[in-house]
Amino acid sequence: MPDPSAPLSPAFTGAVSDAIADFLDRQAAILASMGTETEPLLRIARDLAAGGKRLRPAFCYWGYVAAAGSPPDDLRAGLLRAAASLDLLHASALVHDDVMDASDLRRGRPAAHRQFQQLHSDLGFLGDPEAFGRSGAILAGDLLLIWSMQMLHDSGIGLGVLDRGLPVLEVMRTEVTAGQFLDVVSQAQDRFSYRPAEMADDQKRLQRALDEASRVVEYKSARYTVRRPLQFGAALGGADDQLQQRLGAFGSPIGRAFQYRDDLLGVFGDSQLTGKPSGDDLREGKRTVLVAQALAGADSAGRKLLETQIGNPDLDADGIGQLQEVIIASGAREAVEKMIDNDHTEALAALAGADITDDGLTALTALASAAVRREF
Repeated sequence: MPDPSAPLSPAFTGAVSDAIADFLDRQAAILASMGTETEPLLRIARDLAAGGKRLRPAFCYWGYVAAAGSPPDDLRAGLLRAAASLDLLHASALVHDDVMDASDLRRGRPAAHRQFQQLHSDLGFLGDPEAFGRSGAILAGDLLLIWSMQMLHDSGIGLGVLDRGLPVLEVMRTEVTAGQFLDVVSQAQDRFSYRPAEMADDQKRLQRALDEASRVVEYKSARYTVRRPLQFGAALGGADDQLQQRLGAFGSPIGRAFQYRDDLLGVFGDSQLTGKPSGDDLREGKRTVLVAQALAGADSAGRKLLETQIGNPDLDADGIGQLQEVIIASGAREAVEKMIDNDHTEALAALAGADITDDGLTALTALASAAVRREF
């Protein structure tokens, strides 16, 4: 059995990677039979699925352990494959997210749509390379979603066990997709514009913007990253409604804290660790909780700079540095760090009262720390 004191050990993450690689190997023959043109679909899927933190599979696996204890030998391999399928779902979401954000990089490599765009140029295809790149990436993301479902159903854990978890997973797919749409709508609305003559109303509007950003975080990220994978694994282990509620009370704040850490890394992270240019979230114009906090706390000059420069794709290192200084001076960085600490504390308090196994408590406590105390 994997070690609960090291729930993201190389042995565990390696087993997840092996399960995904084995599944993709089986898809290779199907794609090859259709023609060599499909090769980029598999290559991009392999590249994306080979990396990542493996948090979703880990919360799933250790959710099972929390509810039912160590899986029996005849179930362990199937449970790992079922848990690993969540990272194919995640890879699908990343491909689509990068298209919507027009991101250039993902995990230190060109984003999928940029790879397809380059393929178009290299092969001298007709038409618009960017449109081809977007089309290829959308289809690659769709294929990864289909494969995540196939991998789950081919995991071998048995229909009786699988049926216990499917309702949770179906809700998770709906939440992350609709949550992404909430994000798209939020980015398109004028919730942040600064109007000095209407300071009182402006502060209320900024508070609403903060509340809205928090709602998007809950449905786009927190439930999809922690809460639902955890509850899915627990459901496979036969968790009752009371335990599921307790695990939800743990999972949502840890998921929120995970995203808040992501927001900080998107502005202040080391590009060598994150695989994306430093400050890239500012160039992409992401209206995160960090940005909402900065707008609420900055002086008029700082707010004007944030409003005019966030979303400027031509921001250079000096421009990023100026925005970083405004965000720090506004108290936003400190405020988000406090939000992370508060959510972490809330989650651990919920976990302390849960009727779970000792191994589950050990593993989930360690996973909570890994989710919020990370550098990439």
